[in-house]
Parts: sequence; structure tokens; C-alpha cells
Amino acid sequence: MSFNWRWDFTFEILPRLLWATLNTLMAAGVGYAIAVVLGLVLALAQRTGFRPLTQLAREFVEFIRSTPLVLQIFFVFYVGPQFGIRLSPWVSGMVAIGLHYSAYLSEVYRGGLESVPKGQWEACTALNMTSRQTYFRVIIPQALPPSLAGMGNYLVGILKDTPMLSVIGVAELMHTANAIGSESYRFLEPYTLVGIIFLAISLPTAGLIRLFEIWVRRKLGMR
Repeated sequence: MSFNWRWDFTFEILPRLLWATLNTLMAAGVGYAIAVVLGLVLALAQRTGFRPLTQLAREFVEFIRSTPLVLQIFFVFYVGPQFGIRLSPWVSGMVAIGLHYSAYLSEVYRGGLESVPKGQWEACTALNMTSRQTYFRVIIPQALPPSLAGMGNYLVGILKDTPMLSVIGVAELMHTANAIGSESYRFLEPYTLVGIIFLAISLPTAGLIRLFEIWVRRKLGMR
């Protein structure tokens, strides 16, 4: 491997890496969307009066949080077919990311739900509101603003974890950089560009999340 930087090679591989960046963003976006929805379902499931469902949701969350993402990716892609679940590498990767981060987001939601004053719950009971009305009209709108910071952190985390999808052949950014290095025996330029691209994505994303959090708090009259 050579450590002398070649600009001609850099510009030659840049379009290929930028195209792979779109795949990375798509994987992160779909995975995060799955995590946001499933995380809320898991958080609400842990607050039901039906103890078996509550326990099942809790055990699922703890299992996911206690095992590494790369193992879950392998499990969905390689073990799933043994149970009749055959998914492409892309779908397997996005499902694994969604499942993994749904466990973490469920804890973020749980913290937000528990931050809502007890009086709000009691008022809903006094007004004879159903569970659905209580959660979606009163509790969740108040629980989301305190949860935004944690949700934003995990979005950035998903972006940084997408290289793990390369283990099942997903053509994301890191997989493409490895392929370029294997073809040219030059790893300095592709790996450096991958780091720069991730910084160019993650830093603005974190800043936008922070601005959105401030905007939401101002909109709701919160500090």
C-alpha cells in the first residue's frame, strides 16, 4: 500500500463513493424510520396492563440492547431463511438496523413519557379519556420534546453504523471503499474520503437536529 496521496486517483474514485453515499443515506433513513415507529410501539407495550405483553416487550428490548448490531445483521440475513424469512442484503440490513435502534429509542420514549407530570395522567382519567386519546392527544405531544435530543443522537449513530452492512455485501460507503482498495491496492484515498464524507454528513445533521429541538421547544413555549 502506498502512502503518497494521488489527486488524480482521488477524483477518479470520488463519483463512485458519492454514489455509495446515497445508498448509505437510504439505509440509514429507512432503518431510522423503522426504529422510530417500532421504538414507540415497544415503549407503549411496556406500559400496558397486560403483564405478558409488557414482559415480552421488556425482554425483547434487553436482548437487542445486550447483543451487537453485527450479530443481529448476520442473524436476520443468514438465520432468517431457516425460518422461511428470505430477505435481500439491503432489506436485511435495514431491518436489522431498525430493530437494533428501536430498542434504544424505546428507552428514549420511556424517559419522555415518564417526564410528563402525573397530574396530566390524572386529568385524562378524570375526563374519562380512552388510552388512545390519553397517549396521542395529551401525553405523547408532551413527551416528544424531551426525547428529541436522544432521538437525534441515535440518528447520527445509525449513520455511523451503516458500514456494518458491508459484512453481508450491501454496497454502502465503506463496502465501496474496501472494493476500491482491493482493486487498486490503494487504501489511503478511499478511506480518507470515507471519513470526510461521514463528517460532512454527521456534523450538519447534528446541528440541524439541535436547531429543530430549539424550534420545537420555542413553539411549545418550553425553555
